[in-house]
Amino acid sequence: MLRNKLSNYNLILASGSPRRQHFFKELDVPFTIEIKEVNEIYPNHLKAAEITDYLADLKSKCFTNLKSNDLLITSDTIVWFEEKALGKPKNKEEAFNMLKKMSGKQHAVYTSISIKSSFFQKIFHDETIVEFEEFTDEEINYYLEKFSPYDKAGSYGIQDWIGLVGVKKIIGSYFNVMGLPVHKLYKELLKIAQ
Repeated sequence: MLRNKLSNYNLILASGSPRRQHFFKELDVPFTIEIKEVNEIYPNHLKAAEITDYLADLKSKCFTNLKSNDLLITSDTIVWFEEKALGKPKNKEEAFNMLKKMSGKQHAVYTSISIKSSFFQKIFHDETIVEFEEFTDEEINYYLEKFSPYDKAGSYGIQDWIGLVGVKKIIGSYFNVMGLPVHKLYKELLKIAQ
């Protein structure tokens, strides 16, 4: 459906995430992947979705020569827990500590998306609340050894084993937790296509 409506546009996905790339394929829109390295540092005073909005915008700033029919999509996801952003863990110890702290508690997942052209930019985000079951140390270690979630915010992928056995409740979009609120992206792209 979107394929025909966006036929005049060249969609550029600036993400190395296999999950985001998969979502774009599932949306059935033609797109290219272009990745530029960004130092993902944000001001300390930012909180929750302000952080992901800022980083999605920061990632878009690397692309300075957009053509008139280009639509650049950049995105960022964080886990927000006890007033702190949990990014990707540096090592197994940090991953273990993150999951241990979140065990039996709720956290929020924020993903922001920037759609940018040479004429405009739209930044929007989504929030999902996830509640974990209590994890044993053995379960956390098993997950870290088998799945190595070191490329994931908050040290976990909801689509992995830990999501199957450990997510007690979810309020909001499942796909947002995976890194892209596809329903919101779809609506925004439809608006642009009209």
